[in-house]
Amino acid sequence: MKKALLTLSVFSILAFVSCKENASSKVKSDNVAEAAQRDEAGKQVPVMTFEKEEHDFGTIEQGTPQETIFKFTNTGNAPLIITSATSSCGCTVPDPPKDPIAPGEEGELLVKFNGSGQNQVTKTITVNANTEKGSEILRIKAFVNPKGAAPVGPVSK
Repeated sequence: MKKALLTLSVFSILAFVSCKENASSKVKSDNVAEAAQRDEAGKQVPVMTFEKEEHDFGTIEQGTPQETIFKFTNTGNAPLIITSATSSCGCTVPDPPKDPIAPGEEGELLVKFNGSGQNQVTKTITVNANTEKGSEILRIKAFVNPKGAAPVGPVSK
């Protein structure tokens, strides 16, 4: 028991003596400035602000192609890069801008809908970008009447 206690004491003294160096003397001031710049740049993010997040095509006839444009502004303080835009269904095709959108600039996202389905139809478009949230959700909707049928449902807008 005494041997174990003596060994533990020796290791404790060695650890205490070896940690005597001043760690702050090893910090390079160039690295501190570089880290501060990197941290500040990390705080700059783009923000997508849409004029509208939902579009209603109203009452349409089945199979009638529709299009709408979702306009947005980069209200953040870094370039906005849209990495992808996908829809909840193959009947809806989003076409996002390919180039980065600078802070304060506007962009447009074209969405095409082939008019498939029946009755009330709602589709979502997920826009993945380098924003803080990482993605934005847009919606389109329509009341689709069968081809050749008398109009039913809400009045067209």
